[in-house]
Amino acid sequence: MSDAGLEQARQKMADGGVHPKAIEVFAHYYRELESGATGMIAESDVEPLTDVPRVADLEVGEHQAAEALASTAVIKLNGGLGTSMGMDRAKSLLAVRGDRTFLDVIAQQVLATRQAHGCRLPVMFMNSFRTRDDTLAALRRHPELGVDGLPADFLQNREPKLRADDLTPVQWPDAPQLEWCPPGHGDLYTALDASGLLRQLIEAGYRYASVSNADNLGASPSPTVAGWFAASGAPYAAEVCRRTAADRKGGHLVRRRGDGQLVLRETAQTRSEDSALAADIERHPFFHTNNLWFDLRALARTLAERDGVLGLPLIRNDKTVDPSDSSTPAVVQVESAMGAAVEVFEGAAAIEVDRSRFLPVKTTNDLLLMRSDVYDLTGDGLLRLHADAVPYVDLAKQHYSLLPRFDAHFPAGPPSLAEATSLTVEGDWTFGADVRVVGDVTLGPAGGSVADGEQLSAS
Repeated sequence: MSDAGLEQARQKMADGGVHPKAIEVFAHYYRELESGATGMIAESDVEPLTDVPRVADLEVGEHQAAEALASTAVIKLNGGLGTSMGMDRAKSLLAVRGDRTFLDVIAQQVLATRQAHGCRLPVMFMNSFRTRDDTLAALRRHPELGVDGLPADFLQNREPKLRADDLTPVQWPDAPQLEWCPPGHGDLYTALDASGLLRQLIEAGYRYASVSNADNLGASPSPTVAGWFAASGAPYAAEVCRRTAADRKGGHLVRRRGDGQLVLRETAQTRSEDSALAADIERHPFFHTNNLWFDLRALARTLAERDGVLGLPLIRNDKTVDPSDSSTPAVVQVESAMGAAVEVFEGAAAIEVDRSRFLPVKTTNDLLLMRSDVYDLTGDGLLRLHADAVPYVDLAKQHYSLLPRFDAHFPAGPPSLAEATSLTVEGDWTFGADVRVVGDVTLGPAGGSVADGEQLSAS
């Protein structure tokens, strides 16, 4: 390996219109990658996180909450296309509650919070090149969201995929778009800086940012968390939830043994020999919801001190140039996680939130729950659990994982799941109107049709 690969990547990014600051961040990670860094976090180097305050125990006054919200900007990560569900546009444009999309519900939440607390509360979407046009078109339905002349969005950067054998930018003339990849959502901080939005927000009088994924409708603007965060004086805070058996994988917070600093450890940063301990939900009880808060001034100051390179831990993601074809050349994608910034800021904090603030839609299993009567959508855009508990849903991937086929199996809408404990569908089943699921239900591999008005219950 030599500097040739890095120089080729620099030139490709410059020719592709990537901002110079983003190129320098990529160069930082390239050198780490070339030196053999993997970003792995050994179990022996960390301690479990157990001492986390609970939002349920907080007492935040109305004035305190309103004052904090008046200085807060909302940022939604919106770079995902929903490709795992067969989509080719922004997942946030998928209908999740009747004909309301993620974006529509987010708009409802923000507008309701503004009205209730008399705050400006701008909302901006971090788009990718592939989600921007459709998202901006959809936002025209909500002109009232605009605030202070701030932009409705800013762009996530992009970087070249690197050949695994020599770390040069991969060439794929048959589909040049496959030569590029996003840098992971850790790019949030670079994108804010390079776009000028970070400085613009500070100059407009904003102090705090509340960040979450656009597909997590549980992460509505929280007056309580905003008030707590502003009063804490912390430069950064992560919202965490207690792990269940379903959360054995995924990022969880730990403390570094050397200095007690909070650290995010993703699955990709866990050594195979540590996987059992990392998955132990009693040992490591908290996972990162990817809802986070940070002080805009602290971020600007830290970026200035580090010449624009925040230095989040490297995540090496090994793929093939065409992810759908394992016979195509092996590539390395250089990524980082935005939650990893918890270790960059001294004094960073964590707050335990209720599971209702973590309702992501990653699969059609999640989508069926979100569209069903398990949740009620309130007038202020909040999702309230209507059932006693969230039932377990497992739909046969070969029949339901892709959105067009999923929708075809529920032509009259989702069944009632409010009284369900679990629904497992093993075969090719099509559901009629007004179907009701009660208790634990399994539909076998034979497939068939569920009649209109039928009640399904354990036999």
